[in-house]
Amino acid sequence: MRGAYWRRGRALSTLSLTLQRVTPASNLRRRLHFNPTLCHFSTSTFLLERINVVVPPMAESISEGTLASFNKKLGDYVEADEEVASIETDKIDIAVNAPVPGRLIEIFIEQGEVVHEGQEIASVETSDDRAFEHAQTKTSKKGQAVESKREGALSRKATSSVEQTGEDEPNDAPLPTIRDSKEHRINLMESPQKIIERLSVETGQIINARNPRRIERTEKLSRMRQTIAKRLKDSQNRTASLTTVQRVDMSAIMAWRQRYKNEILEKHDVKLGYMGIFTKTTALAAQIVPEINASIDTDRSIITFRDYVDISIAVSTPRGLVTPVVRNCEMMSVIEIEKQIGLLAKKARDSKLTFEDLDGGNFSISNPGIFGSFFGTPLINYPQSAVFNMNGIREEPVVIDGKIEIRPMMFITLTYDHRLIDGLEAVTFLNTVKEFIEDPTKILLA
Repeated sequence: MRGAYWRRGRALSTLSLTLQRVTPASNLRRRLHFNPTLCHFSTSTFLLERINVVVPPMAESISEGTLASFNKKLGDYVEADEEVASIETDKIDIAVNAPVPGRLIEIFIEQGEVVHEGQEIASVETSDDRAFEHAQTKTSKKGQAVESKREGALSRKATSSVEQTGEDEPNDAPLPTIRDSKEHRINLMESPQKIIERLSVETGQIINARNPRRIERTEKLSRMRQTIAKRLKDSQNRTASLTTVQRVDMSAIMAWRQRYKNEILEKHDVKLGYMGIFTKTTALAAQIVPEINASIDTDRSIITFRDYVDISIAVSTPRGLVTPVVRNCEMMSVIEIEKQIGLLAKKARDSKLTFEDLDGGNFSISNPGIFGSFFGTPLINYPQSAVFNMNGIREEPVVIDGKIEIRPMMFITLTYDHRLIDGLEAVTFLNTVKEFIEDPTKILLA
């Protein structure tokens, strides 16, 4: 609704009036605007609605999570589908998005609490009249600017008065304090024992009074670390694990990589490493030795064989180890596998993996060699039956045709569930991988 307007010879202060009444259905706000130049009156009506933010659906294997963080504070404006909070589950982080645009007006759950699918964690107040929000922000900024100018003028006037009288402000400053790196105040008048006792309480660290430099601190286990610990112990308890070792001459595959890596990077924008090559060769070897690609269920007395090869790739992240899955490796080229591994590794480091990225996997590949490992015996990712391990490349003396030569060598290992896989199958699998790596042309014949 608009009213009459008239012109004035000088500007007047901006007038903004907000009236609010509550109806059973919703909040109805009516505002009156006054334009100082045109003395223009107008009213607008808009409807406010309160919408709750709920935990999104989780995977079938996950029933709960921990509220890791809120990305917004009370009073912040959020867009539709903008991330409001993050939930940490056993496998991945889940983003909780705002269902509608609006202002965050209430938070029901504190950080660190356990939440379930469909649970309400916050409330957003939404309105179609978004223009008023921008106008209100601009008006607020103008008011702050005017107030700032006024305070500045008063400050300059007070300073001038002090300079003329030659009087200083009384010095009522508190006792001197300093701050340590963790922003905890230290009063210089306190005794050392008092400081140690207080900082121990504030920081959660146990400080030795006789030697303050010896500090212990405790941290709560993250949900992912709890899950990793539980599953690794389950693997030890539920499998009869055994490890077989083989040594591979990397000369041929290193020469092949050196020859084609620049061409592949230029044509396909893929950095050719060793993970793609070993993933492809183990997929081919698993088709020759199908027990590696199978799983055992002693409760049902069955073995499940698969004609497809989905391989879990171990990726180290700051939060822990995750194993996204590269699917149908037997049908993919080395370049396609390398590209897929790169995409999954980036998603893992950015905490963007989905449940689909982690679900399944017939056996796993671990590559601690990138960290300098010489030898290792990894644990099986239960309910899988085997895990293949790559280690670092080292130059070693090797007997070739009766002569000693220096060759780049790598130890490869297979840890497997002896309930399903016997030593013959394990050795055959490793020897097959060794043949492919030492003579890459055999990959074309597989």
